[in-house]
Amino acid sequence: MGFFSKDIKTLDDLFVHTLRDIYYAEKQIEKALPKMIDKATNAQLKAGFEKHLEQTRGHIERVEEVFELHGVKAKAIDCPAIDGILEEADEVSGDIADKEVMDAALIASARAVEHYEMTRYGTLIAWAKQLGRSDCANVLAKNLKEEQATDRKLTEMAESKINLQAAE
Repeated sequence: MGFFSKDIKTLDDLFVHTLRDIYYAEKQIEKALPKMIDKATNAQLKAGFEKHLEQTRGHIERVEEVFELHGVKAKAIDCPAIDGILEEADEVSGDIADKEVMDAALIASARAVEHYEMTRYGTLIAWAKQLGRSDCANVLAKNLKEEQATDRKLTEMAESKINLQAAE
């Protein structure tokens, strides 16, 4: 059994644990995005990160709403996965002098974050439905939809322009 498993006995426990995990992750992402905005040199990428910072604040509010709907205290638990993804993003982007390569690295890092979030939200939605909590699932689905849209936009930016510029 894992590090946190002593407190997890039911699917509901697992749901709450994972909700606290994504709550922590969203708060860490909210702290990391301003650094990414500062490092981005492509105007479209910078604007995309700024928009996602606002969305992230909305994601935090929605997760808090789910805690309330589910009748549990909004509390974050450490998430080593998002800490690792964000630490790697900071390390990779810290040493790049070429601005186009920097933007490509930032997109790659942001997509890793998005994929983590999409996995968590997809899982939480499935569990909420299984627990008969369609109200929670519907709120979480809004976050998942925005995360998927952000990932699509980042991919489009990377493939249509930024990666091409970085390769020159």
